[in-house]
Amino acid sequence: QVQLVESGGGLVQAGGSLRLSCAASGRTFDRRAMGWFRQAPGKEREFVAAINWIGSNTYYAGSIKGRFTISRDNAKNTINLQMNSLKPEDTAVYYCAASTYVSTSGTYTDDRLYDYWGQGAQVSVSS
Repeated sequence: QVQLVESGGGLVQAGGSLRLSCAASGRTFDRRAMGWFRQAPGKEREFVAAINWIGSNTYYAGSIKGRFTISRDNAKNTINLQMNSLKPEDTAVYYCAASTYVSTSGTYTDDRLYDYWGQGAQVSVSS
């Protein structure tokens, strides 16, 4: 199995920055992609960003593109989400996820493609 341990997040003023990290361990040899999803109070879980292991292609939700950056650190077996210019509407629980499936599209924006999930990290942005 794959274990995901998240760190980072917290409270920040609007316009500030935070970085989330997710360390993967266990049987990661068949991992195909990792990504971030978030769920705000009263809202459905939504895709944020993803990175795959074929060419390290990245994908972003339109609402955060240009402000957030997903990256991979192979030496530490982690992914990171750098969040800049944060807005109050970014407040949510952020989940790290890993996929062992091969997506025919390769975009990995659908949460049904992910079979391992972290515990969630709270990100709160105040005005």
